[in-house]
Amino acid sequence: MKRTLFYLGHPAHFHLFKNTMLSLPANEYVVVIKSKDVLEKLLTEHGINYINVDKVSAAKKEKSKFDIGMAFAGRMWKLASIIRKNKIKILAGSAAELGVLGKILGIPSCIFFEDDFEKVAPFAKIAGPTARYLICPDCCSAWKWNAKKTGYNSYHELAYLHPDHFTPDKSKVEKLFDLNQRNFILRFSELGAYHDDGKTGITDELALSLISILEPYGKIYITSERPLDAKFEKYRIAIKASDIHHALYYADMFIGDSQTMTAEAAVLGTPAIRFNDFVGELGYLEDLEHTYHLTYGIRTKDAEQLPIKIKELLQITDLKKEWSVRREKMLRDKCNFAKWMQNFLEKL
Repeated sequence: MKRTLFYLGHPAHFHLFKNTMLSLPANEYVVVIKSKDVLEKLLTEHGINYINVDKVSAAKKEKSKFDIGMAFAGRMWKLASIIRKNKIKILAGSAAELGVLGKILGIPSCIFFEDDFEKVAPFAKIAGPTARYLICPDCCSAWKWNAKKTGYNSYHELAYLHPDHFTPDKSKVEKLFDLNQRNFILRFSELGAYHDDGKTGITDELALSLISILEPYGKIYITSERPLDAKFEKYRIAIKASDIHHALYYADMFIGDSQTMTAEAAVLGTPAIRFNDFVGELGYLEDLEHTYHLTYGIRTKDAEQLPIKIKELLQITDLKKEWSVRREKMLRDKCNFAKWMQNFLEKL
């Protein structure tokens, strides 16, 4: 493979690219990041070297359009220097900066995305016209740039949670979970990205209500991107960031307002309920919900449906066994995306 720069801006991007990166000799790729949640922790735990081009803005949490624009320009400048210094021939990631830099420097840029372009319009309006390749699941839309779309029959999550790459390990969770009882994971997202404006999810008040429903049935664990109120601290999941997928696999149910972790739970065969305002709008989650029935989406305006769905699932005998059957059907249909990606990049 030609020398490749992988640009990561979210923990999900690490998981997306890690198997492709780790299959390559270390001198064939460079990893560049902007700080987000547990991203640096994940890279460190896997022994992957990286360059952080966003330490200042990550600390500042810029919100104004001017601040966002300045941070974007600053990252572009740093990335351009890294590309030249390391003689990069291919750009791979999920950031609009790569499309612009690829266009300017004459380097193929591969933008991988899973959210339909219509729903991330500010990103799409930069990446769409500039990227060489727009790569997304068949069930997702590249909006005005569908002519550039390279589709595949899989999901991002199957680049790292496909059975070829992921084997659930009880030893990772046995000190955390009592596997003789039910275990439930709640996920609270920050919902602070530009495309999250006006979108809401699980509030503290709602979280307390969910805990009151679930607690008689088992143990509750919370993973949160946003700061947790003190009353929730006793539920915080005590597990390494790199082991969270083992916990998701062995959990009996997942409830959250995160798209990524909902999809991860679903492809692992754990019943997943997503509660936010993106429900019904994202092709890959619609596919997981309506084709394979591995997840359920509830919009915040329909909040009364959330406890109803949770109680309905709690009453199903052999719930995980049923989801395992549904997962197997999905896996028969979908490809190992890491292998697909590696083959694609090798041909450039």
